[in-house]
Amino acid sequence: MKYLAFESSTLELKKTLPENEKIVKTVIGFCNRYGGKLVIGVDSERNIVGIPENEIERVMEYLEKSIFESCAPPIIPTVYSQRIGDKFLLIIEVSTGMSKPYFRKSEGVDKGTYIRLGRSTVRATAEMIEDLKWQSRGRSYDMMPVYQSKEEDLDINKILEFLNVRKAPKVEAISHQFLTSYDLIIDEHSAYYATVGGELLFGKTPQKFFPEATILCTHFSGISGREALGSVECTGTLLEQFYMAHNFIVNRLSKSFSIRGLKRREDLEVPEPAIREMLLNAVIHRDYHIEAPTKIAIYDNRIEIFSPGVFPGPLDTQNLKLGLTFIRNKVICKVFREAGLIEKLGSGFITLFESYEKKRLHKPEVIEGEGFVKCILPRPSFGKSSVGDDPDIKAILALFEVSAEIAISDVINTLHISRPTAGRRLNELINKRLIKQVGIGKGTRYRRV
Repeated sequence: MKYLAFESSTLELKKTLPENEKIVKTVIGFCNRYGGKLVIGVDSERNIVGIPENEIERVMEYLEKSIFESCAPPIIPTVYSQRIGDKFLLIIEVSTGMSKPYFRKSEGVDKGTYIRLGRSTVRATAEMIEDLKWQSRGRSYDMMPVYQSKEEDLDINKILEFLNVRKAPKVEAISHQFLTSYDLIIDEHSAYYATVGGELLFGKTPQKFFPEATILCTHFSGISGREALGSVECTGTLLEQFYMAHNFIVNRLSKSFSIRGLKRREDLEVPEPAIREMLLNAVIHRDYHIEAPTKIAIYDNRIEIFSPGVFPGPLDTQNLKLGLTFIRNKVICKVFREAGLIEKLGSGFITLFESYEKKRLHKPEVIEGEGFVKCILPRPSFGKSSVGDDPDIKAILALFEVSAEIAISDVINTLHISRPTAGRRLNELINKRLIKQVGIGKGTRYRRV
């Protein structure tokens, strides 16, 4: 019997009871993000194997107390058992915490803070810990003051230009009250400072305060990224960066033309709405506390959009089509929405996948890594090969379009199959002389021939 849910940022499955230390880290990781539950008695392929009933009784006696005493601020989990058929599962469940960051007392806040990233629990970086502190105050990073700045660092003409494109009465003058209502400035200690959002959206020189808050666009020859055909670093305000990056991508792609009535119609090789939505996603929802640029790479067979920071909410690659919306940067999101660049909240990933299905192109891929989100937009040549119609084989070969080497775990995660099945599929490709094995044991990798 299979467990219905898949592992995600809010669910972890274990076949046997982990060490107490690992349980505490996982619980802290859930509490520092969006809550979650650890289910014990389910193997890596979601088969319900259960654990002995007498072991559940023994563990439940001490587990709540152990977690409570190991964490600061204290975490009180819900620990219970669930019977499915003749098998018993042990479930440890926590909600999102209100006093973040949570950490292991024995390690301290700097080393003992853990966070859930996708299906993994990792030690939080200093930037992540700061972000957790802001979350506990109910404020987003772009609302924070930039103490080195002054109100005069904002470009009033750019603000007026934005305000007068909204579907609202025209504005001729801007007051302190107006600027604070948009969280573009903040009043502290009888002085006005520009906020992070204010500088990024309407600063005269945003990169003076945030030198890495840029978009680096590069067009590469081939599929490996060894030879650059052209590049541009998009600077200025976020709105200016968005338009500059969008133009760079569109101008580098192939176009087809058709006549509809008396009008000449131009079509990009990939859906323009997908480019627009993923670029907006990268600009609006990236983590600006991380000192790294957003990166866009155009290859012969794909476009990659790399955004610093993980998903701002309990999203994972299995629920992107649900239209869920979690906002990291409230100031930036509000301005982009009122500027008419966001039509409907939560529609970005839906538009991405539907536009690709309509054009019958290879499915886009969204990857959440440790501190980044990468979106891969296939171009028409992506994944083409002479391997017949086997979808699993095509999916495995498509992995080599984005990486020179892959591991068996990449195949398992992509196809949601067991390790033995993944091994058999890889051996089929080796026998067909389409790939080769490099290394042995845990270091085994596979490359295209």
